[in-house]
Amino acid sequence: MSTAIGFGLGGMPREAVAQAQASFSVPAGPLNRALTAFGRQSGVQVTYLASIAAGKMSPGFSGSATREQALARILEGSGLVYSFPNATTVAISAPTGGADGVAADGSTMLRTIQVDGVGSDNSTVAARNSSAATKLDAPLIETARSVSVVTRKEIEQRGVQDIVEAVRYSAGIVTDRAGFDPRFDTVEIRGYDATSTGDYKDGLRQPYLNYGMLRTDPYALERVEVVKGPVSVLYGAGTPAGIINKVSKFANGERIREVGTSYSTEDRRQAAFDIGDKVSEDSDFSYRLVGLARTGETNLQIADDRYLLQPSITWTPSDQTSFTIYSLIQNSNTGGGVGAVIDPDGNVLNLRASDPEYDFNKIKQRQVGYEFEHEFNDLVTFRQNLRYSDMNLRSRYLTIADWTGTVAHRMPWSVRDDTWVFQVDNQLEWTFDTGPVSHTLLTGVDFMKVRGSIGYGYSASDPMFDLDISNPVYGIDGPTAPYNFLLLDRDLQQTGIYATDQLEIDNWRFTLGGRYAWAKQGADGTQGGVAYSENIDKGAFTMQTSALYAFDNGISPYVSYATSFDPVTNLPVPGTSLKAAQGEQFEAGIKYQPPGTDILLSAVAYHLVEKNKPVLDDPLLGTYRSLGELTNKGIELEARANFADGWDVIAAYTYAHSRITAGANVGNEPAVKPAHVASLWGNYTFAEGTALDGLSAGAGIRYASSAFTNEANTKKNDATFYVDASLNYNFGAIDKKYDGLTAAFNVRNIADSKDVVCNGTYCSLAQGRNMTASLKYRW
Repeated sequence: MSTAIGFGLGGMPREAVAQAQASFSVPAGPLNRALTAFGRQSGVQVTYLASIAAGKMSPGFSGSATREQALARILEGSGLVYSFPNATTVAISAPTGGADGVAADGSTMLRTIQVDGVGSDNSTVAARNSSAATKLDAPLIETARSVSVVTRKEIEQRGVQDIVEAVRYSAGIVTDRAGFDPRFDTVEIRGYDATSTGDYKDGLRQPYLNYGMLRTDPYALERVEVVKGPVSVLYGAGTPAGIINKVSKFANGERIREVGTSYSTEDRRQAAFDIGDKVSEDSDFSYRLVGLARTGETNLQIADDRYLLQPSITWTPSDQTSFTIYSLIQNSNTGGGVGAVIDPDGNVLNLRASDPEYDFNKIKQRQVGYEFEHEFNDLVTFRQNLRYSDMNLRSRYLTIADWTGTVAHRMPWSVRDDTWVFQVDNQLEWTFDTGPVSHTLLTGVDFMKVRGSIGYGYSASDPMFDLDISNPVYGIDGPTAPYNFLLLDRDLQQTGIYATDQLEIDNWRFTLGGRYAWAKQGADGTQGGVAYSENIDKGAFTMQTSALYAFDNGISPYVSYATSFDPVTNLPVPGTSLKAAQGEQFEAGIKYQPPGTDILLSAVAYHLVEKNKPVLDDPLLGTYRSLGELTNKGIELEARANFADGWDVIAAYTYAHSRITAGANVGNEPAVKPAHVASLWGNYTFAEGTALDGLSAGAGIRYASSAFTNEANTKKNDATFYVDASLNYNFGAIDKKYDGLTAAFNVRNIADSKDVVCNGTYCSLAQGRNMTASLKYRW
């Protein structure tokens, strides 16, 4: 059962609301979509059984009318009727009812199976709720943390191809610090790397241990939630950056029929499908199957092959119990080496140092898990989230060893990484009152066990791998290097006990939470030909607290404090060890959501400190050192809005003052940390009946200021500026029988700017112009 909160036209008498005229633009098409649009435009909550709308079409309605007049036109020909139990809710039903009862006031009481209205992730870019910041589905306007939600509508509107693209229009996010590197979803939040430690899916971490990472394709997701700042109280060990939680497409009882295909730069071909429904109309079981097949290359001749299958089954024997079991089978391949050639004079060339024919980065991943929830009574609800993951990576690539004139002598490298993960999160939610205070108490115990085995090695340069940059020729093959530098078995185990209490007193919202976590790390093997082992047992207490006041006019100011703990799993420089990293954040902000609208505005200021931060020391060997202490202060502004006249707008600005405050280079800026990042996306859908009916057009700009390439602050990367655009067309505007058939054209980096991005001695190029044409059919 999906829910959304519909906000009324408060203060006006019920009769006045009923007679008020409003402007509507609800396109013809499937009835459930028309009702979603009506709920969004009228500001009321629409409730109905999903089965009574299934397969029905609506003629739509455009023009000025009362909400009753508009709804009557939208329901025309469906055989359904409506009633308003109150000024902010409309109930849709069949003329003959069965099990539905009648209240004392005579209004019909329906079993609410589906709720559409303001804030549905499929109908707006401005989500109303999120679970990532609290582990409980909570209104964003009442959440005392900075949270950005990328909805399904935004993902589709911008033609998102990976997680980096998904979050790049959110405040506090930097995505281009590593250039174009599709091997990893490289993302920074508030100046801290969240690539490996902030990767979560469905509330469970996708841990990084050695080299490879579990990858997530945006087509398999409903939405992406970004929580900024420490969240160790809820999720355990992690950096102060925050987390990026990806929410999967799972069976939910709704009828879903979608197939699509696309063609992109360069010769990237993809086919995908999303099929779901109840097993039968009155069944307690529903299913969903998401699949994708992709082959080809993207910019710089980097491979982009992927095959995935994500089935799920949900059992809902009652309104109090649900059980979803799911799995994922996914194979991927990208380029093993994506760095650019740096010539003997230090110039970064528009050439790959590796060879697209030789290198690869192949990942096989398997996941199986379940989500269980049971509401015992009005007081206690139990949830368990369990998952097992397995990843197998094989990679090889070439790097430049030295030069003779214009000839680069290249050496081969190879990587083998196998990782196994078991994790479970057990939760008890307690809802009760103590006098005037309402409590939502979440208590939990979680456990994660990760085992991994890595082999890493290289061979001397060989003439067969030479590259003459005056006449570059690619397409060579050759032997794979042995695993002769690193052979290591590693393991990580984490256990945590946590509790958070959300207190409500009139308009006040308070949160107080704490966790104690135990982390054990072990390693055994050789590094650089020298025996290496570690056996570390660490424990830490983390906490968070916040206060928010929710004014009736939609304004919510708040303050919060949170800490983090991370045992650090990166490989250290030989002969050294890495201390556990610890973070602390103070945050103050204000949110505004005008009642009855799909608009969410936020302004946030923060002060964030991390001690013992690990930074990359040698990109070839993959080893890290401790930077010392890093302090980030910043301001973030974000707006997400959907307007009734067809506009979707997403705007974000971040100012970050980042400095090294302990260790080497105190007072300097850390590498690749731009002080200013700004973005703006706007999309307009032309109204029905106009000359461009069925068309929507969008455009976006992204800017990041210059940033130093190293902690010594001796050289800078240039500022970057990119322009993106999209066009979408619904063929149902030509003839209703084509409704659901849509075409889209998306362009990223229209100007084809291939900016150089250096982090220390490693340099790569930004992704050049990338275009995608797609065709999709939903029925």
